[in-house]
Amino acid sequence: MSDADEPRPEYVSYEDFGRQFFVAAVTADRILAGVDVLAGEPIEFGPIGVGPGRLAKVDAKGRIGRPTASPRPGELVGYRVDLPVDLHLTIDLQLDTHRFDAHLVVPLELTARALDGCTIFIEAVPPRAEQVELELKAGGLRASLLQRVAGVEGEIQRFVAKYVARELDKPALRAARTIDVARAIDSSWSGPSAQ
Repeated sequence: MSDADEPRPEYVSYEDFGRQFFVAAVTADRILAGVDVLAGEPIEFGPIGVGPGRLAKVDAKGRIGRPTASPRPGELVGYRVDLPVDLHLTIDLQLDTHRFDAHLVVPLELTARALDGCTIFIEAVPPRAEQVELELKAGGLRASLLQRVAGVEGEIQRFVAKYVARELDKPALRAARTIDVARAIDSSWSGPSAQ
């Protein structure tokens, strides 16, 4: 077979190549690697005042679990990441104490953005408090009534949303969400000059 008989490569535009590159480079596993540093991290707060007059005091201790990711439809390459959080809560009413277990799911919207210098940055939009899903289990009937009165759910959602937003903005997490494409190409290039 001569060179003339060999099939010609099918060229695509730089724009099409860029889109294909983003889809191939920004996978669910890579997205998760950018936030997985939070997994296992302790989370605690309190005592904070809740309820009427903020007389009840809430303490919470727990851990952030392993996140999961699912692709988001749209023009930009992005994922919804669910970050699970389990907390053990104690509410002190000055006269008696009640215990709760809380399971939360913190939704994050992560989007791949192109930066100058051939770099990809995974932008993370922190959740609003009302977007945080919360399942609260109280110990006993009296504690179940208490959670309605004290407004425990809203306080927990607000705190966890703020905590995750602060963590996402820390330098280590921003670095984990930055992909230096030029450096990756340089380190893997095996052209004639690299021999």
